[in-house]
Amino acid sequence: MSQPVRVTPVTAELRHAVLNVAVHPAQLPFVGRAVDSMADAAVCPGSEALALLVEDDVVGYVRIDRRAVALGDHPLVDGAVALRSFMIDARWQGKGLGRRALDGIQAYVEGRHPDKERILLMVNVRNEAAVHVYRSAGYLEHDELYHGGPIGPQYVMWRLLHPWKP
Repeated sequence: MSQPVRVTPVTAELRHAVLNVAVHPAQLPFVGRAVDSMADAAVCPGSEALALLVEDDVVGYVRIDRRAVALGDHPLVDGAVALRSFMIDARWQGKGLGRRALDGIQAYVEGRHPDKERILLMVNVRNEAAVHVYRSAGYLEHDELYHGGPIGPQYVMWRLLHPWKP
């Protein structure tokens, strides 16, 4: 059986390992570097830098923002947290961890932000592997593309939190 991916805040003990999370060079324009995202999260109110772990091994990184401000007044922003800088370390890719990590992120956000309704993200249309993983995890696409990104159009995708609540 596949082990779950655990999501936890980056602590002093995890910091070095998270700073060493690196994606394949072709993925870098889409997700950036963990070190840069962590530095930005440290100065942005409502941002959480999170480690992705399998057992005690750091396998990835993600940032959650309590408010999805990058999309401005987009209709999906209200009631959403933003998923940003989601990355699985290159050494751990190809093992199904991306899909399992998204489930772990969902559980983390549901517990940490019970007042929120959805997770919202943007993903470059050329990042086909990421789009596939998001779709397989139940993320849906909004009808319109976001054109404010530095490397081209992006899908706006979202996943409902607390789907069992009436």
